[in-house]
Amino acid sequence: MTACTFSLLLLCGMALGPLAEAALFVDTRPELWAEPGSLQEPWAQLELLCRAREPSGSFQLFKDGSAQEPVRLDVPALERRFPLGAVTAATRGLYRCRCRLSDHWSELSDLVEVSGPGSLPPPSLEATPVPWTTPGLQVSLRCRAAFRGVTFQLRREGDAAPQAAQKPDGREAVFPGAQAGNYSCSYRTHAAGAPSAPSATVLVRELAKPPAPTLSLGWQESALRRPGEATTLVCAAPLDAGVDFQLRRGDEELRLPMSSTAPDRVFLRLADLAPSAGGAYTCRYRLREAQGWSEDSEAQELRLNDETLPAPELLAEPATSSPQPGTRVQLRCRAPRAGLRFALLYQEGNSHTQVLRFLSPEGSEALFELREVSVADSGNYSCVYLDTNAPFSGSKPSAPLELRVDGPAPKPRLSALWTGPVSPGHDAVLRCESPVAKVYFQLLRAGDEKPFLQRWSDQPSLDFKLSYVGPQHAGIYSCKYKPRGPSPVLSEPSDPVELKVAVS
Repeated sequence: MTACTFSLLLLCGMALGPLAEAALFVDTRPELWAEPGSLQEPWAQLELLCRAREPSGSFQLFKDGSAQEPVRLDVPALERRFPLGAVTAATRGLYRCRCRLSDHWSELSDLVEVSGPGSLPPPSLEATPVPWTTPGLQVSLRCRAAFRGVTFQLRREGDAAPQAAQKPDGREAVFPGAQAGNYSCSYRTHAAGAPSAPSATVLVRELAKPPAPTLSLGWQESALRRPGEATTLVCAAPLDAGVDFQLRRGDEELRLPMSSTAPDRVFLRLADLAPSAGGAYTCRYRLREAQGWSEDSEAQELRLNDETLPAPELLAEPATSSPQPGTRVQLRCRAPRAGLRFALLYQEGNSHTQVLRFLSPEGSEALFELREVSVADSGNYSCVYLDTNAPFSGSKPSAPLELRVDGPAPKPRLSALWTGPVSPGHDAVLRCESPVAKVYFQLLRAGDEKPFLQRWSDQPSLDFKLSYVGPQHAGIYSCKYKPRGPSPVLSEPSDPVELKVAVS
């Protein structure tokens, strides 16, 4: 969710049932819209109305990414009007507002464009609850304008005639029953007026099943556990809507305690793990408006190790603890017999042990490859082997093998997903790409002491979105990354990218 929310964490029962009661969300964003003196001439006399969700003593208007002086009220109110009068070049722009809550400001409202005489700004169009259809699921398209009381039109590419809907009191129209296709919408302020510019195109796809969710282990959880321990799996659906979830091991449905902090995800707790609990786990979800389940997530492997079998031997090829950066290192794990499942373990400093990879070779040894090693690969490695048949025994870990790779981590690549100066009030996205996944990314701006933004990613790239850009965002940016763990090692900075903000 993009809005500022408060979440209530609740533990649910033993079944993976509906999550309607699992989380409570409170959207604090105010609503902003334009109120003209007349829809016949909307720009002749215009006010912007900012409406809060609860009485507020302070309101603030933003124009083209820059904050205007807050308006403080003697008596808290639900709304504040900002008169613009006759729209001129000085008052054209992209506006947002916010209101003061008890001890902090709310998130910014949605954007309202004031384009001025001779044009109408495009509306926004979104598919709800998702931008795809499946059997039994009805998708609606919501078209929203800056004005109330306009007439909306929805057009699907290839159709001869658009659909129309008038909303005398509201700012949006909902068109139910969308089929697959490319859609856009527009509006008229009065019957004789010209239509607005069309919205951005929305693609509604027709799918046999909803797309797969993602399944992952909880923060700092390991894919290798001891019998009797617990672990947490996180299943996240690719949509911001309430769904029902199901966890499976192979073809078996598991009914487990769960919790949730958002309608699109669930935390699944596996407690007191039995030796037989190892295997490949998947999850899926079902929208409550539809009947069918989604595609299965990619499998997440979990194994149990009682450490009752003799330790294997781990060898490095080449046989050096200090390989050259950029070279390939092979780690060979040798067990007493064939037909086993091997796991390569990694520990950086005093951090928890990670399972890097599982292998099931035909023989009695597994060969793990580290390609183009860098300082990010420095740490202690070990391996274990596991019997996947009853009684599901496993080995003690091998003696640790330390690798130390000198030099800085390879620098990432930073690219701007825009061209030319950024228009004030629009968004700018900077993409940082690293040679490895599962790292902390930092976005840096020249002259700032602290990172401008920082975030963890499971993937080898991350998009940093600078919302509602104003003059304060201009500058020279670069990015770095740091592998998870206590090590202070940061990569070299990327080549710089300059963000220029156009003169409004």
